[in-house]
Amino acid sequence: MKMSDFLDPRAVVSDLKAANKKEVLEELCTALVSLHPTLDRDRMVGILLDRERLGSTGVGEGVAIPHGKMGDLEGLIACFGRSTRGVAFDAVDDQPVSLFFLLFAPENSAGVHLKALAKISRLLKRPSVREELLHAGSKEDVYAILTREDGEELQVPGN
Repeated sequence: MKMSDFLDPRAVVSDLKAANKKEVLEELCTALVSLHPTLDRDRMVGILLDRERLGSTGVGEGVAIPHGKMGDLEGLIACFGRSTRGVAFDAVDDQPVSLFFLLFAPENSAGVHLKALAKISRLLKRPSVREELLHAGSKEDVYAILTREDGEELQVPGN
């Protein structure tokens, strides 16, 4: 699975304006709805807020990976957002979050959903990647950082 399979370059918000958790989710969902106009932004935000009540998706180190499932999706959709100020997001380390990777999956797609979350988590665990994302100049640069390793999965050791 490649990041570019579910993250559209137009779904990168390089300068989030949001000041709190709900506003972050609203802003990211608005970006997704601009690409998928049949989706209901308020419903999406509600799904994410319900998920947040189960436990924060703020995983620490300035990263949050809000995610949810919707029955009317045909495949994974994602949005990436960066806040230069950082936002209180109830992260596990109680630190502000600057990097947000929002993911929605179809209702019956546990395997694909988990693979995507694992891929996102592995990428954003790396301090060098987080630093690059925080200092990237444009949304195109952000997208390039997020997707540059997509081709590496196809390499077979020994070839």
